[in-house]
Amino acid sequence: MAARLAARRLLGLAAASGSASEVAARRLAPSPIAAAGYAAASRAPVSRPFSTALNYHIDSPENKPDMKWEFSEANMKKVKEILSHYPSNYKQSGIIPLLDLAQQQHGGWVPVAAMDAIAKIVEVAPIRVYEVATFYTMFNRAKVGKYHLLVCGTTPCMIRGSREIEETLLEHLGVKRNEVTSDGLFSVGEMECMNWSDCVVISDVKINFIHISGLHWQGCCVNAPMIAVADYSKGSEGYSYNYYEDLTPKRVVEIVEMLRRGETPPRGTQHPERKNCGPAGGNTTLHGEPKPPPCRDLDAC
Repeated sequence: MAARLAARRLLGLAAASGSASEVAARRLAPSPIAAAGYAAASRAPVSRPFSTALNYHIDSPENKPDMKWEFSEANMKKVKEILSHYPSNYKQSGIIPLLDLAQQQHGGWVPVAAMDAIAKIVEVAPIRVYEVATFYTMFNRAKVGKYHLLVCGTTPCMIRGSREIEETLLEHLGVKRNEVTSDGLFSVGEMECMNWSDCVVISDVKINFIHISGLHWQGCCVNAPMIAVADYSKGSEGYSYNYYEDLTPKRVVEIVEMLRRGETPPRGTQHPERKNCGPAGGNTTLHGEPKPPPCRDLDAC
């Protein structure tokens, strides 16, 4: 009985607003504004990060499952250290740091054979490692340059000129996004929300059991625009990951050329008048110790 009443109710609503076919047509017909947006989107070039360039694996001479891949002797010690942080029946919890270590050892990208090797180490089906490697954008599944340059593309950096920074890099290096230079030195990618600034010094710490030394960290978009440089030129032992902030097109080219010469550019802000993430020219407020909050006499309450 309730079902019949519900059906009559729906039929009555459809009759009041027109036939069912007319209602469906109105729902499916896009507005002129939406149609114009769809047309513009279809004409726009599609550019994706390395990790999502392919959502599936295609065998190639340098990337196929039957290739032999294993961690180096030095890195096997790191593997044991990583796994020591998890219960023996939860080895799969170490998949992310193990993928990161494999990427450092393999020159900045993770072949499918490395994923299979990790699956054996943590005693899971290979698909469990594939799922992680294809989900997180920091894992590259295609070759990158020895210096992998990542441009922050989030709104604050975009407003401050990150697109101009990226265009300058691509033009200077003669590549497109996600391509590697002919000498194998450089590649350019894009990253969202780097959230980095020179405000707090963290010395010699471990984050997710991945060793990071001398970092400057703050979760706020302050010194935009900025890039990150992953240095795979020295293998996993000499791997570094640094941020360069307050960039200009001229300065980002200078940083690239310093890397090409084997030099180490000063990381952090590139603004000559800024210290860390403070205002250019120094503080305009808080020149001394701030006044403490007033304390009341609790016994008098």
